[in-house]
Amino acid sequence: MSGHNKWSTIKHKKGAADAKRGKLFSKLIKEITIAARLGGGDPSGNPRLRTVLDKARAANMPKDNVERAIKKGTGELEGVNIEEITFEGYGPSGVAVMVETLTDNRNRTVAELRHIFEKSGGNLGAAGCVGWMFSKHGVLTFEKDVGEEALMETALEAGAEDISEEEGIFTVTTPPTAFEAVKQACEAKGLNYVEADLSMVPQNTVKLDHAAATKMLKLMDTLDDHDDVQNVYANFDIDAKTMEEVAAQS
Repeated sequence: MSGHNKWSTIKHKKGAADAKRGKLFSKLIKEITIAARLGGGDPSGNPRLRTVLDKARAANMPKDNVERAIKKGTGELEGVNIEEITFEGYGPSGVAVMVETLTDNRNRTVAELRHIFEKSGGNLGAAGCVGWMFSKHGVLTFEKDVGEEALMETALEAGAEDISEEEGIFTVTTPPTAFEAVKQACEAKGLNYVEADLSMVPQNTVKLDHAAATKMLKLMDTLDDHDDVQNVYANFDIDAKTMEEVAAQS
């Protein structure tokens, strides 16, 4: 399991604090709006919208919020002009970082992200500087008690390309085109995932010691907490014990 997936799973397990629920809803609304704008308001024909609606349901977002966001995306309601931008840079110890954002003010977002990177001992880079190190895949994570045999049979039959197990977590990787089929097959079999999303998976990783891990995870959390940031991906590798220790301190 990649370092990003470990970090993401730990954050998911810790749960969203009430103080951050409003921020989560704001990010989901942006994602719903852009998904509806690009692919239409019908989730049955819009996989990206369907995926974010699953996240909204998991976060218990009110139905009215969801419907307004869709209508803003389809143009039925007036809304701000949101732009989708991916930024690339380097974190502590040269870790490659990709940041997916949805923003209504490019200049503000660039300035704020550059400040976050520099404050954390990294730097915001030019477009393409690290993107070549990542490729898009569907990624589903499951607790170990899900049942390995059933998971392997279901996921592989539905089109998964790899299933790995590390430190009590199964990670199913799929081609982007098979992600929905694998997710739906697992749901139909009652195989409950912790997280399921399209993700940028690194081709190689950078091993970090405790000191570097502390800096790197602080950068990840700060970026993740930014209002315009939707997803953060990085190619760090931190062992589970260190990850838990550092996460407990945050």
